[in-house]
Amino acid sequence: MERKPYSAGAVKFSFWFMEFRKTVQLLREGKSFADIKKLNEETNIYGAPTKLRAQQIYSTVISRIKTLDESFYPVFLCSDLATQKLFVLTAALLHDTLFFDFVYEVVREKMILGSDELTDADIRIFFKNKQEQSEKVASFQDATLRRLGACYKTQLCEAGLLESSRLNSTRKIQKPILDIAFEHWLYDHALGIMVKTLTGVR
Repeated sequence: MERKPYSAGAVKFSFWFMEFRKTVQLLREGKSFADIKKLNEETNIYGAPTKLRAQQIYSTVISRIKTLDESFYPVFLCSDLATQKLFVLTAALLHDTLFFDFVYEVVREKMILGSDELTDADIRIFFKNKQEQSEKVASFQDATLRRLGACYKTQLCEAGLLESSRLNSTRKIQKPILDIAFEHWLYDHALGIMVKTLTGVR
């Protein structure tokens, strides 16, 4: 997988599952990226509250989709809801290297060790370590890191990897069982690392 420069862009992003699925459906129907961009500009296909947000959703969703080979379209559209969400998470992780490192180094490691809890302290330690390794992350303000951590948790909840709980800062990790077609697709496209990342395997 391609490693991109670390970015705090995720503070502006959401999981955008419904938007991702709608876009893949349009692509599968034969629409081009340019067609979808025009549709979004003219009819606000994502139901965004502002034109700027509509552009941001389109840009991010398309960038995520492009991290995957177009052969994923039929597999995705024939998959159950849980698997579709894991496809969307995979694309988000490929799009955002810092988010990928968080899931690979923290969530996956906890699954390997048999721990099923993710705490705010785990997130703080991850960012502290990254600040020591990367000048880019060291330049992020504390408020940005808190927002990033919150964004990561929200996306993992929406993907089904974390239990949804607004009452407790500690979230339970929910280890997924991968659909065989999804797992085969990942291995066939040199993304076996995502199988390890999602399921907690060394």
